Amino acid sequence: MSTALRSLLLPVVALLALLAAAAAPAQIHLLTDEERRAALSREATIERMLMVPMRDGVRLATRVYLPKDAKGPVPAIFWRSPYDFSELMVPNPTYRDANLKFALDAVRNGYAFVMQNERGKFYSEGEWEILGRPQTDGHDALTWIAAQPWSTGKVGTIGCSSTAEWIMALAATRHPAHAAAVPMAMGAGIGKMGPYVEQGNFYRGGAIQLPMAAWLYAEQNGLRPQFPPGLTRDELIRVAQWYDLKPKYPDVAWTKAFRHLPLRDALREAKGPPGIFEAYADRLPGDPAWRRGGLYHDDMDFTVPALWVNSWYDLSVGPNLELFRHVRTKASDPAIRDAQWMIVAPTEHCQMYRLRQPHVTGDRDMGDVDMQLDATVWAFFDRYLKPGPRSEAAERFAGTQPRVRYFAMGENRWREAADWPLPGATRRTLWLTSARGANSLYGDGALVDAAPTAARADAFVYDPMNPVQTLGGNVCCLGRDVTPGSFDQRAIQSRQDVLVYTSAPLDRDIEVTGPIEVELHVSSDARDTDFTVKLTDVAPDGTAWNLDDTIQRARFREGYDREVFMRPGRVYRLAIAPLVTSNVFRKGHRIRVEVSSSNYPRYERNLNTGGANHRETTWVVARNAVHHGPRAPSRIVLSVVER
Repeated sequence: MSTALRSLLLPVVALLALLAAAAAPAQIHLLTDEERRAALSREATIERMLMVPMRDGVRLATRVYLPKDAKGPVPAIFWRSPYDFSELMVPNPTYRDANLKFALDAVRNGYAFVMQNERGKFYSEGEWEILGRPQTDGHDALTWIAAQPWSTGKVGTIGCSSTAEWIMALAATRHPAHAAAVPMAMGAGIGKMGPYVEQGNFYRGGAIQLPMAAWLYAEQNGLRPQFPPGLTRDELIRVAQWYDLKPKYPDVAWTKAFRHLPLRDALREAKGPPGIFEAYADRLPGDPAWRRGGLYHDDMDFTVPALWVNSWYDLSVGPNLELFRHVRTKASDPAIRDAQWMIVAPTEHCQMYRLRQPHVTGDRDMGDVDMQLDATVWAFFDRYLKPGPRSEAAERFAGTQPRVRYFAMGENRWREAADWPLPGATRRTLWLTSARGANSLYGDGALVDAAPTAARADAFVYDPMNPVQTLGGNVCCLGRDVTPGSFDQRAIQSRQDVLVYTSAPLDRDIEVTGPIEVELHVSSDARDTDFTVKLTDVAPDGTAWNLDDTIQRARFREGYDREVFMRPGRVYRLAIAPLVTSNVFRKGHRIRVEVSSSNYPRYERNLNTGGANHRETTWVVARNAVHHGPRAPSRIVLSVVER
């Protein structure tokens, strides 16, 4: 290359490099795991295998990333996990490591990043307990972080799913170092929250949520290799270069595995380790024993500012949003009530920081869903963790960040609100009705604005050996068997054991954002059975996009701490925990509700015997019905935002 040509190209190359560097922070979620590891080795001082003692002497394996360019003590971001964060892990290009992402984010924003395994996991000592003792181990870890010579004494907590679910119970303890929290997809840490009694996503409506059982398959393992107690840090660093202690479990087809009867033994039959699933399945959903673990309940305080990040297609979006409302209205400190913000994205579980543009959730194209999450998270942390003059972004966060930012599907736009549920939203009731029968989308089931005057029942046969299959939805953790998200539900709605109620085509756009109440009046010839509900948006071409779904076990209709069985010929009212969504039903679209008695493997199958369902090996075919009319006002109540 000539000298003259080189002199012309150098400024261009420099400009391109500058533009790439400027774009890098905004695109940090697109980096590979290999790129993040290399960047952390350059930009951070890494302290490995720090064994942090808890109050009972058990030591928890901890790694700290410190920014090399720090000029004195720094605040810390704490990520606590039951999962492997060994540096021997082989990167997964289709599911990049959140630990590495947030570690690099933190270091580049001037924070230490602390990762710690829960007790009983990998190199941490002790026996594992679900949620990892948040109010003792979590509290002690904060005390240790705040006391380190590199620490300013201020700690922010962050995580998604299991790395966030312990944060709520910790935030009830008012630790002086706990300055802010960013919990994402945290529903499995919630016990009872308003109308939701899910006990950490284990139940919904009194039925076992099988995604939680699939998750426990690997996580409840108490049969793990352990090194002799008392190894020095140098010895642990050395052996960590040889072993990551991650077990390799069989690849399970969950739809088949959960057909095993009794369900209580399904994880053992799938060659999984023994653990807490069996004991949990023996508890009623209202059992006081759920209060003894690390779950957060709606009679507990909340003591830190928080930025809540949720998803419309997450396993527990309803309880998650109700938790935000609880903190906004029930936290004892008015300043804390006022220091809560929420973002709700149109994504699947923990995909809000793995976005691609346009983002497709299941089969439904959501368009450009960029929400500037990284910038928002670090502006929030800067506001609460950095003393003295704060960054421009932190000051802007305080003045301009909307209390609630949510994605309105259908319209595919981000919208803002002053609170949750949305102030000013109105209630619109749609009644279920039919003339000849609502069986399948070929029936004449309808959603109407006026209460029906004629009494009628839509009957169907529910056979537990031929359950309605799960197609997408608010699920996770079921591997290749069920892909989460929104899919065309017409194949499901074509079944005779699915009742389908559809509105007339809309004459204008209607935004439905918020809780959706469901009341069914039902009967069965079985002592006990389930009723499932799903809300869909039907396009003019017939495509029926699922928005949210739920279930109710009839025996728990009077409370989750008791079982009251059905009698043939009797009609019972079921008040089901609310659905929730944000969707703009466009002009010409229709609103559709489907009702059945199964959604498998999203939920366990009710065997209809009235016995302890998870211990049963026999089943009964149930003849179920949904009633509508003056004395049986089956209906849904939508939260409508006037535009």
